[in-house]
Parts: sequence; structure tokens; C-alpha cells
Amino acid sequence: MTHDDIIALTQTAESRTLEFKETTGQLDRGMETLCAFLNADGGTVLFGVTDKGEIKGQEISDKTRRDLVEAIRRIEPLALVHVSYIPVPDTPKQVVALHVEAGQLARPFMYKGRPYQRMESVTSIMPQETYHQLLMQRGGRYGWEVAVNPDLHISDLDENAIMGAVRAGIRSGRLPEITIREELPVVLEKFDLLHDGKLNNAASVLFGRKFYNYPQCLLRLARFKGTTKEEFFDNQRAQGNIYELLDAAMAFCFKHLSLSAKVEGLYREEELSIPYKALRECCINAFCHRTYAHPGSSVGIAIYDDRVEIENTGSFPADLPLAELLREHRSKPRNPIIANVLYKSDVLENWGRGISLMVNECRRVGIPDPEFHSDGEFVWVVFRYIRHMAGQAADTTSADHPTSTPQVPHKYPTSTPQVIRLIASVGNASRSVKEMMDVLQLKDRKNFLVAYLNPAIEAGVLEAVYPDQPNHPKQKYRLTEKGRTLLE
Repeated sequence: MTHDDIIALTQTAESRTLEFKETTGQLDRGMETLCAFLNADGGTVLFGVTDKGEIKGQEISDKTRRDLVEAIRRIEPLALVHVSYIPVPDTPKQVVALHVEAGQLARPFMYKGRPYQRMESVTSIMPQETYHQLLMQRGGRYGWEVAVNPDLHISDLDENAIMGAVRAGIRSGRLPEITIREELPVVLEKFDLLHDGKLNNAASVLFGRKFYNYPQCLLRLARFKGTTKEEFFDNQRAQGNIYELLDAAMAFCFKHLSLSAKVEGLYREEELSIPYKALRECCINAFCHRTYAHPGSSVGIAIYDDRVEIENTGSFPADLPLAELLREHRSKPRNPIIANVLYKSDVLENWGRGISLMVNECRRVGIPDPEFHSDGEFVWVVFRYIRHMAGQAADTTSADHPTSTPQVPHKYPTSTPQVIRLIASVGNASRSVKEMMDVLQLKDRKNFLVAYLNPAIEAGVLEAVYPDQPNHPKQKYRLTEKGRTLLE
């Protein structure tokens, strides 16, 4: 690495793959970040550069070099770290660059016995759930779904469900026609559920009939009154295999979400408050990609007057940031055996298009894009239905369906559909221009500024975090009181 390389790096702000430290007096903090880089996409830590990108350098002694070597040795397991000492021109000082590449297969890495992760420009201790996810990936085919259950027998599985999956796979061309004529053990072996006459946990999750050993095969369903959990109209629990729980989830949504209708040519089409395809795809992802290892875990669907929330235990892939998940991305299922069977039975699309399908379906009917959240242990998706704020026609529903929101009057005539989408994408967070464009899936920065950001600021619904420094390197935007009122 050369001085020109350092200059190029310091022209950008700290990020998911770059960290500045003024001196090696912050060696531990820098090594924690290097550990986080190893657990994600790789990256570079520069010692001798201020957090504003000013190259100062520092004097390097033999003790400094020994301390660096000792710190690198404290990363476990052993990692490949590239160390460079770059002289600062016209001074006796140097910049120390520590660089690690992505894709080192020994993940998860720890520094001084603790694993770390990187979220944008922030380093934090990795949640236990994420650590275990990476640990299972490191072990290849080790994982809960592949673990053998010696007490599980073919007679404990639902043969009709298995053959239904086979027929669906044949219809979709994902299974050869001969599969329908094969014996049940052969089918289960081809589904990777049976080995040496023993069934694994995935077999019960997919096709089980008895769940006394699998309390996590649970779906929680609730329809709350209003927008909080203080009171509910309906509260249910369902236990079953994935196919049964998916049917129960969609039946509950049809029961409690209002329908609107429109006539297309000679046909009448009915639409749920939230598109059926978006809800179904979200439920499939929740069942497929959730963490099953904890007996007390489950999938939950909560319907409120203004939104639907679908949650499951688990986390997003550690090396796929949310912004990348919102774009077309590679598929990285947490439970590859379960995902493979759902794909072959024509339930799951395994090319990383599930999130974009949800987003596109919501945009098709004019409601805000779904919101995707994770705290490292849970993932939850929020669908909000405020379509009338974007100028859509009101649903024809009765007062018995509080899910249906009335049309909002023209209180804010400057709020265009683009501004409404921007408000929904920001929510209660503070977001940079790039983050907002990623959520909205926009590529043209000029169009975003002209059609979205500037009109929102002019309408008084969005404000800059640093209003006196419009070009601040960490500039972000948040909703004003007026914007929050419009969101609500």
C-alpha cells in the first residue's frame, strides 16, 4: 500500500469496510473493528488518520511493531492480516494499515475472546445468534436441521403432504416425473431428509404430524384493536409442519384484512389491504429462514389497524447488509435443506428475489414499501397500508373492518406520491441520501433530489440533521413533526 492509496482511502468517510484511528493508542478498538471486518466483507484499519480523514501519521518504534504483532495473534482463529507501514512525506512519521480480505472461511473470528460485527461505520459485539449462525456455516453441513432425531420415524410424517410436495414439484418442472412412482424412503433421501435409515430435524419441520418433540413448530396469530398490543379481537396459536402453518397464516390474513375490488375488463379482481403475494412471500421466508434450534422460538403475525407485522427468530445473513438485501442479491438460506425442499415443491423462489417481490407488490397497489428490521436475534417485517395518502381510491368496506383506513383529506397538498414514499421509507430513523435511495431502490441521484428530497424539505416534512452544514460528511435526514404527523 502506498501513500497515494492512503490519500484515496481518506477521501471517503468511515464505512462498513474502512476505519480511521489517530494512533495505536486506540489499538484495541482498531483490532475489534478488524475482527468485525473479518466477519463480514473485509476492510482496512488505518492508524495515523483522524476520524475526519486527516493524515497525521505517528512515530513507529520497535514496541509499536511488537504490540501490533501481539494484537494480531489475539485474533482467533488465525487470520491472514496484511500489515503496511506507509511513510508520511516530509515527516518521520508513518501510517499503519491493517487490511483483511473477505471470504476467510474460518469465520466467526474473535478478538480477545469476543466476536465483533460491523454495521455501516459502527463496530459492536456480535449478537449470540449471529455468532452461532456463522459458526454453523463454518462447520459446513453442521446445523440443527441436519441433526438426526433417532426417535423420529417415517410413520411420524404426513405421507399426503410429502406426495403433495412431489406433485407440485413435477407440475413446476422442478422434479422429474418418475418421482411420483418412487418409494417414500427414496423420495425422502432425494429431499436430503433421510440418511442411513435415519431422519433429520428438517423432515419433521417440513412433513411432521406429531410435534411433542418440536414445540418450535409454532405460529402465533393475533388481531389487535387499534395500533398497540393492549387489546385484541382474536388470538390464536397453530402447530404443524411448514405447509400447514403457511395455510393457517394466509387464512388468518384473509379473515382480518379487508378486501377491495376493481373490475378489469369482464373480470372482478379483489385485493387485500396488503397484496396476497407479498404476505405469502414474507410468511414463506419467515418459516424457511428462521432459527429452529431454540425450542421456545416461533413465527408471529400481528395485525393492527394500520399495519401487519410478521416476525421470526433469526437474523439477516451476517455478510449481507440490509441495503444489499433490498436489491437483487444472491440467495443464502439459513436452512439449506428446508429451502431446497420448499423450492422443489414450488413454494419458494430460491434466487434471492423474495424481498424485491414484496416491495414490488406493495408499490403495485400504492402502499409504502415493507420495512425490514433485525436486532440480531429476531427479524420482523412491517407492512403499512396508508395507500389513500398517496392518492389512491378508498376501499369499499364497512365500519366492522377497522383495518381499512379512511382517505386522508388534502391537509398537505404539497405531499406528492414521491414525498409520501420518502416519508414511509424514512420512518422514525435518520437516513443518509444513499440509504434512502437504497430503500426506495432508486439509481438516479439527480431524480431523487428533484422529485423526492427537495420537495420533502420544501414541504416541511423532512429536515437535515446538520442544517447549517449541508455538505457534512455524515449528513442524514429525519422527519419533522409535520412529517411524523403525516406518517401516522
